[in-house]
Amino acid sequence: MTTRFMVVPAMLLMLIAAGCAKRPATSMASAPAPGGAASLSSGTGSAPGGGSVSNTSSPSGSSAVNRAVSSTARPQPGTFRATTELKDVHFDFDKYDIRPSDTKMLDANAAWLKSNSTILVLIEGHCDERGTNEYNLALGERRAKATMNYLVSQGVAQNRVSIISYGEERPVCTDHDEACWAKNRRAHFLVKPE
Repeated sequence: MTTRFMVVPAMLLMLIAAGCAKRPATSMASAPAPGGAASLSSGTGSAPGGGSVSNTSSPSGSSAVNRAVSSTARPQPGTFRATTELKDVHFDFDKYDIRPSDTKMLDANAAWLKSNSTILVLIEGHCDERGTNEYNLALGERRAKATMNYLVSQGVAQNRVSIISYGEERPVCTDHDEACWAKNRRAHFLVKPE
C-alpha cells in the first residue's frame, strides 16, 4: 500500500518535468561572468531598432540575475562600424557554446583587438527565425556574452567590450532551410575608436 502512494507522486513529478519548456544548458567560457548595465526589470535595455543592450564596462561583482545598473552610458550601436579584421562566429541550433572549430577564429579576433588597444568592440548576438522573439533575444544575448567571455579569457580588456542582442530581427539569410538558419546563428563584431 505504501509503495502505491510513493509511485503516484513519482509519476506526477516525471510528468511535470517532461512538460517543462526546454532551455539551453548554461555553460561558462573561461572568463568569469560579466557584470554590466541592465534595466531593473529584465537585465537588458532596449536598443534603437530593437534588440537588447548590455554594457559590460562596470566591474563585475554582482550575480547575473541581480545586476546593478551601471552609471556609464550604454553603447550606441549606430556609432560602431563593421570591420573585415574581425570574423563572425557561428553557433549550433539552440546553443550558445563556443564551438571548438570557432576558437581559432576567436583567438585571431582577440589578437587583433589586443594589438589595436584603442578600439572598442560591440558584439551582436543573432539567432535564426525559430522560437519566440523573447526566447531568441535571450539566446542572442547568451551568444554575445559567451563570445565576450572567450575574448576576455584571451586577454581583451572587458571594459572595451559591449554586447547587444537582436535575436531573429536581423538575418543575413532569409531562406527557410537549415543552411540559411546556420548563417543567422552568429555573433557579429562591430568596432569604433575609443
